[in-house]
Amino acid sequence: MHSTNAIRLFYLTFISCGVFVAGAASARAQQLTARGTVFDDRNENGRLDADESGIPGVRVSNGLEVVATDERGRYELPIDAAEGEIFVLKPRDWRTPLSELNLPRFYYIHKPDGSPDDGFRFPGVEPTGSLPAEINFPLVASPEPDEFKVIMMGDPQPSNRRHVRFYANDCIAELVDTDAAFGMSLGDIVNNKLSLFEHMNAVQGAVGVPWYNVLGNHDMNFFSPDDLHSDETYERVYGPANYAFQYGPVHFIVLDNVEWLGFNPERSDVEPAPSHYKAGLNDRQLGFVANYVQGVPKDERIVVCVHIPLVVPEWRGGSGPELRKLLEILSSHPHTMSFSAHTHFNQGDFAGEDDGYHPHGGGEHHHHNTATGSGSWYRGPRDEAGFPMTAMADGAPNGYIIATFKGHDYKLRYKAARMPAGYQMAIHAPEVIPASDTTAEVLANVFNGTVKTTVRMRVRGHGDWIAMENVRRADPAYAAYKAADDPHAQAAGRAQLPAPLETPHMWAANLPANLPAGVHVLEVESTDMFDQVDRGIHLIEVE
Repeated sequence: MHSTNAIRLFYLTFISCGVFVAGAASARAQQLTARGTVFDDRNENGRLDADESGIPGVRVSNGLEVVATDERGRYELPIDAAEGEIFVLKPRDWRTPLSELNLPRFYYIHKPDGSPDDGFRFPGVEPTGSLPAEINFPLVASPEPDEFKVIMMGDPQPSNRRHVRFYANDCIAELVDTDAAFGMSLGDIVNNKLSLFEHMNAVQGAVGVPWYNVLGNHDMNFFSPDDLHSDETYERVYGPANYAFQYGPVHFIVLDNVEWLGFNPERSDVEPAPSHYKAGLNDRQLGFVANYVQGVPKDERIVVCVHIPLVVPEWRGGSGPELRKLLEILSSHPHTMSFSAHTHFNQGDFAGEDDGYHPHGGGEHHHHNTATGSGSWYRGPRDEAGFPMTAMADGAPNGYIIATFKGHDYKLRYKAARMPAGYQMAIHAPEVIPASDTTAEVLANVFNGTVKTTVRMRVRGHGDWIAMENVRRADPAYAAYKAADDPHAQAAGRAQLPAPLETPHMWAANLPANLPAGVHVLEVESTDMFDQVDRGIHLIEVE
């Protein structure tokens, strides 16, 4: 998130044309004017040729202001003379060029002298020289359907090449030849070692679809003295950390909500603390969102993608002030939702009028904190295939979300890595139940469950369905698994699994009384907010 002292003093105002602009108490560097054409690159050579025409009505941004191209596909935008960015906001039915590793190329980074990255450990942007007379953006016609799928991956976060290989064959291999339109890593693409970006891009690029990325707190240049330059390496590899694009009838807004609090170069003998950051959105980012959503039709969906959760329930500490500011802007649209990662657990929460979201006709903003590809940072013993058994602290296996959009409707589906698609819950019950008292408690960890999920159970042949109650409990299997592994981890010198988390996607009920001796079929059924029904079977023995 770019936030120099000057930017922190920005205030939002309206000007007559309805565009949010930012004013500052102290002037920034001299501005230039960027000009160019967004054009139909029919021969896909990336150059505006004489027989190729501009595309009218395509929006372009400098990270704050948003303008639409004229009838010839031309645009003009101010850009900072010292450093800045210009990017095209991909519209429906067009695609931007892709790198050989399927990274979208939709931007121009302007750094005449290059990144101020001396001592940064990982390099930033090379000097770009003077601002080009023309910054043209090629687009290729590419029809997009109303219904499509997206892969949402939380925290791949490898620390070394071995972790990259784990990620490749634990999560990514099963996605090759996917029917998803694109994928997105929701931050912590790597774990502090930014030289792994290229290896991760090669792995994710093998899926065969465009792969977008979000900046995470482990993707920053920790030797940066300020937040403004903490994303220099990310920018070199991926481009702007704040951007937007449309696919089909859905608009995706990507925001860097990690604020680096700076490293003091006078203490260069001390390693920077990776935890020296906080969550937040600045006025420039909020202005960009406001300017972008003004051009979005009311019946189309807006999806905000960040790294650190926006919506945090009160029992976990509550949401930050940036949530209200963002939701007030999004209140102009009734169909919004958001994704995050960061916490290494899978959870859905909801924000409404009390949080600042008040669209016409009412409604809620669904925020989904996404399961991680790395699980618990690749910790845990190896399974029979040699992969880490790296369940997350909420008891859910490592994995990802498949989001399906259809018009402004959507549904989310959790997918555990290398597990059948139907593996959506873990059922916990005693192995043996005494016939003298069969009313033992059953727990069901429904990995993608929310407060809008209903869960019930029955013992086949012994009565009706029994409603299960949503409770906050630690997953007992994960707790036992961690306790058993801790001594081995300590002896092997590897990091231990995190402490069990009281997960919000746990349900409980007691078995019916007077079950006869023998083996019984316990069935659990969940129905989520999208009316997706899942069932799990667990055999219990009464003796």
